[in-house]
Amino acid sequence: MPSVTITHATSYRYRSAVSLGPHRLMLRPRETRDLSLELFELEIWPPARVDWSHDVAGNAIATARFDAPCDRLAIRSRTRAVLRAPVWPVFPIAASAASYPFAYSPDDRIDLGALAAPQYEDRTGRLQSWARQFVMGTPTDTLCLLKDLSNGITARISYQSRETEGTQGPLETLDRGWGSCRDFAVLFAEAVRTLGFGARIVSGYLHDPAASLTGSAGAGSTHAWVEVFVPGAGWIPFDPTNRSVGSANLVPVAAARKIELVSPVTGSFTGRSSDLLGMDVAVRVDTGTGMWSGPP
Repeated sequence: MPSVTITHATSYRYRSAVSLGPHRLMLRPRETRDLSLELFELEIWPPARVDWSHDVAGNAIATARFDAPCDRLAIRSRTRAVLRAPVWPVFPIAASAASYPFAYSPDDRIDLGALAAPQYEDRTGRLQSWARQFVMGTPTDTLCLLKDLSNGITARISYQSRETEGTQGPLETLDRGWGSCRDFAVLFAEAVRTLGFGARIVSGYLHDPAASLTGSAGAGSTHAWVEVFVPGAGWIPFDPTNRSVGSANLVPVAAARKIELVSPVTGSFTGRSSDLLGMDVAVRVDTGTGMWSGPP
């Protein structure tokens, strides 16, 4: 069972002292049967009042509130986690859902709600037509269908790391033929939703000690993937960026129906847009206990 230490540092520089609004932080990993936390620490400069809560999806939310103006904001978290997910997982899919198409139970349909509804406009049904090419027959094996669709994205779309904010829409990614991990995740989630599946987008970190996975940058980086709800098995992780199924290399932090809802740090300040001189993000994922030194 590998133990990993993750440091995530975000800093903002301002031209002069500005008043900061509340900042919403999604940095604490989700504890599951495949992941347990040994340590989580959060440091913020200037000092802030921090309140913890859980959102509607069960994500841990820290809300930081500031009393005094400042010309610098630094937020750093440190996590030590134990990963227990098997490399070759077996999913106990219910017999009623082993073949596609299948119907969710009435209770599952109600609870999935918007997670089973596409979030992007597609008046001509282009995305559904594209997704249906992976349905090899009626009926067809459910897990194979989901794997084929995930692999089909990687085969058609070229990976390109992108530091700029924002995410491409699914049709935009198809038309451009390239995207980042978050673009891959949005495309996969929307595609499976057009086929009737419930899906949620997950943000977190990629554990890549061999430096062999796509989406891993240097010492570490944030990552995005998708979980699809299949009766019996529950939420199955799919990482279309790496053509992988299961959570062996994944450290989930937040899950939601839209990528915009799982940003690690969101907030505001009072002032002119030109007052923001820059923002820097540094992520490091180490095997073992790692090190923590210096102020944030």
